[in-house]
Amino acid sequence: MPKQFYSAGEAAKTLGISLDTLRRWDRTGKLKTSRDASNRRIVSAKEIDRLRGDAETKHFSARNRFEGTVTDVKLEGLVAQVELVVDSPARVVAIVTADAVEELGLRKGMAATAVVKATSVMVQQS
Repeated sequence: MPKQFYSAGEAAKTLGISLDTLRRWDRTGKLKTSRDASNRRIVSAKEIDRLRGDAETKHFSARNRFEGTVTDVKLEGLVAQVELVVDSPARVVAIVTADAVEELGLRKGMAATAVVKATSVMVQQS
């Protein structure tokens, strides 16, 4: 049976953040924690899932996600270039297949999320 609650350290490791960041997120309300019988901070599995993305995106192990708006889509044969202006101060450009653009229905002005893993940038619909 999967765990329902994680210690603060386990939750931080699962989310790919430091324990200090987890505590800061708790103080600022970005993360919801509870306390166990010994008054230690615990995090529910549902809260971890919420921060990592919905159930449909669970198959991605990537931790770096940038939500933003598609500003340009260029199709060239089998390859497509998708440009996003992300909510944080940055711009992400991804080279993806034209099939992926069609499958996701990406178009200029729609919300999307850039998922960064290693040297690859994947795009998913928000």
